[in-house]
Amino acid sequence: MQYTNIYFLGIGGIGMSAIARYFKAKGFGVAGYDCTRSRLCEELEAEGIAIHYTDDVAQIASEFLQKETTLVVYTPAIPAEHTEFCYFKEQGFKIQKRAQVLGEITRVERGLCVAGTHGKTTTSTMLAHLLKQSHVDCNAFLGGISKNYTNNLLLSDKSDFVVIEADEFDRSFHHLTPYMAVVTAVDADHLDIYGTYEAYLESFAHFTSLIAEGGCLIMKKGIALQPRLGKNVKLYTYSSTDEADFYAKNIRIGNGTIVFDFVTPTETIADVELGVPVLVNVENSVAAMAIAWLNGVTADELRQAMASFAGIRRRFETWLKTDSLTIIDDYAHHPAELEASIKSVKALYADKKVLGVFQPHLYSRTRDFYKEFAAALSYLDEVVLLDIYPARELPIEGVTSQIIFDEIANENKTLITKKELLDCLKSKRFDVLLTVGAGDIDTYLPQIVEMLK
Repeated sequence: MQYTNIYFLGIGGIGMSAIARYFKAKGFGVAGYDCTRSRLCEELEAEGIAIHYTDDVAQIASEFLQKETTLVVYTPAIPAEHTEFCYFKEQGFKIQKRAQVLGEITRVERGLCVAGTHGKTTTSTMLAHLLKQSHVDCNAFLGGISKNYTNNLLLSDKSDFVVIEADEFDRSFHHLTPYMAVVTAVDADHLDIYGTYEAYLESFAHFTSLIAEGGCLIMKKGIALQPRLGKNVKLYTYSSTDEADFYAKNIRIGNGTIVFDFVTPTETIADVELGVPVLVNVENSVAAMAIAWLNGVTADELRQAMASFAGIRRRFETWLKTDSLTIIDDYAHHPAELEASIKSVKALYADKKVLGVFQPHLYSRTRDFYKEFAAALSYLDEVVLLDIYPARELPIEGVTSQIIFDEIANENKTLITKKELLDCLKSKRFDVLLTVGAGDIDTYLPQIVEMLK
């Protein structure tokens, strides 16, 4: 690469920060902008990366204003009228999306790319852990902070495997050239980008056509995807319970543990225990173990690594666990994820009162799925609903959390703003608190824990 400096617009994003760390580790000069100083931004600053939080070209260090030596990487969440973004375009800098940079990396390393409406962050992080704990090893760009490594970037000096979360938003995953790929689910999402479910499915079909010759696709059995595989690309199916090329059987749940037998095309690996015992992780682990197994990870390595998997920050993360109170936080922001999260908690704590706080993410997603969100929330014993987190969007007329609220079948429901959350929780009685959403609800957890402890 001809560049010595990389400047990131939206550096605090989970995917952007991993690439920033990668280039920093490879000896490049790295700096960036973000609109808010998140926990991740603070970690990057502590690692020696300069970040500023005002959209102002004057705050960019001079060495990042040389177009011959600086590559600019941006996230789709950066608005078109952003001053710094416009400046770099006008001055003729080389500007790439995060996904384009990842795509370049998959063409020099062997990419193990995990795609799907949901499950991709957990599956890819599990896969990275399985490879890292084995003789195979890997590099990884993760869509969450792994609790085993307290990072979203893993590097190896001996492996050319790179695990990548393949994001369908904005068709980002079309920039990748996978050696092997997983597709976990193709439930409709991002209809603000795709318009129709058919276009969304077509996007996944195109992704499968990008798998390199000699590679393979591992696809969840029964999903509505017609893959388009190139020359010498193998297809495998997986399932949490149904017979497939890879599946789980003899699942045992009890005393806070989940154990099962992992069936492969040629052997059955008995007594795999989940380090994070949530039912949805049976399916995620089958997909992750399938790719690891195909790349030579042994039965003993799989068993040990799966039991030691500690999970991901904000994916079913336990913040407090006492005899009288449990607090769990989850990133679920699609109706199917929300339902899986709530049902998992209800199964684990069958005799307890579960109160859920949900922060919807995006006006367009709320508009498209408000009835499905309401149906999922109705499984809770009590619901507290917050206002919509806008992320990259401007308001849409008539779309507020009220449209979800009106459809919730549970009478025990409250609609509030974020500012009212602490006072509201103070007045409630519950055994388990589940906070859910992809916005900034997690920033309230330290205060919530302190207050309820």
